[in-house]
Amino acid sequence: MDFSDKNLLIVYLSAFLLLLSVAAFFILKQILKTQKIENALSKLEKKLKNERGTVPEYYELGSIYLEKKMFIQAIAMLKRAIAIEDDKIPEMAPIYNALGYAYFGQEQYDLAIRQYKEAIKLEPEYVMAMNNLGHAYEQKKMTPQALDVYEQALAIEPNNETAKRRGESLRRRLVVSSK
Repeated sequence: MDFSDKNLLIVYLSAFLLLLSVAAFFILKQILKTQKIENALSKLEKKLKNERGTVPEYYELGSIYLEKKMFIQAIAMLKRAIAIEDDKIPEMAPIYNALGYAYFGQEQYDLAIRQYKEAIKLEPEYVMAMNNLGHAYEQKKMTPQALDVYEQALAIEPNNETAKRRGESLRRRLVVSSK
């Protein structure tokens, strides 16, 4: 084996080791994230089984359930958070949005729409809830309503990629169907 072959072999081995190191880093990062979520889930479930929780605790547990696509459990936790806070204040908007997301995940679009609207009523410039509402309208084939909501979102946040992309798609669809 001459000198250039050895150099080439070293370069290949170095690249392979670098690739393995990067893959190991991302795998370890995902394992730690999953472990953190599972620990929080276990801790919150245990606490809320034995005592009444706070709005943020129910919201956090509901969010974890949403992330795990456990929609029924998420709905129960988010409803508990809403039941604790009798006053409908802007800080409750993310809870209503999350509840809408849980209903959307179960394809209960009418219930999702109701929750998204409540979130927007509480926080009129809540663009994420507007995007979600537009998406729910799309699923119900309510194209004009969806387009209107996306345009409202763009009026508040002109660089909103979701509203831009979905709005343009709906406009193209309306033009094609009107021909």
